[in-house]
Amino acid sequence: MAEFFQSIGNWFNGLKADFVLNFIKDNRWRYLTDGLMNTLKITVFAALLGIVLGFIVAIIRSTYEQTGRLKILNAICRVYLTVIRGTPAVIQLMITYYVIFASVDISKLLVAIIAFGVNSGAYVAEIVRSGIMSVEKGQTEAGRSLGLSYTSTMARIVMPQAFKNVLPALANEFITLLKETSIAGYIALPDLAKGGDIIQSLTYEPFLPLLAVAAIYLVIVMLLTYLVGKLERRLRKSDRR
Repeated sequence: MAEFFQSIGNWFNGLKADFVLNFIKDNRWRYLTDGLMNTLKITVFAALLGIVLGFIVAIIRSTYEQTGRLKILNAICRVYLTVIRGTPAVIQLMITYYVIFASVDISKLLVAIIAFGVNSGAYVAEIVRSGIMSVEKGQTEAGRSLGLSYTSTMARIVMPQAFKNVLPALANEFITLLKETSIAGYIALPDLAKGGDIIQSLTYEPFLPLLAVAAIYLVIVMLLTYLVGKLERRLRKSDRR
């Protein structure tokens, strides 16, 4: 029994030493905190860009499907959706940095925001389009019968209902985007995942840095999942009123 407790004590002391080596020595914990800040910046601003692009593409596509107008723009949007949804995000990120902005002095953070924003926009577009198409056609016809133009009907009647329908799905897309940003290290951007990789390269101890990175992502995703669930419950309550 004494040997058992001694082995436990030795394991705990070794873990403590590894913790000091990986996070305390030379303030290596800052690689994680600084990386986390970059990850959050990329996620938030890419999500905003994705929402703007997604709504524009969704409106163009739904307008074409309902009225037959905007044929050329719809064709461009379909190509955009096909290319973005059919290729890996990491390839899009590297093409954006090493090809499109290769000769431009631009921040890696901005490149990541653009790349992830464009990627997210394709998925947001399909989410929003499905929300628009889920609104009963009679709503549009009612708006037109009241003398509203197609644009006014979309803005005042259809889009508010569609946005409410797809809000939980958009929140889940935000969670997915957060996890996808972990590939930002492919362009040497010091995000959260890259911060763990830097610590690992300094200490040659992969366990704790990777565990810390995974734990931070898990905590953030659990928090966002909780908020999304709370949002969905509030929307269901409002629907029953």
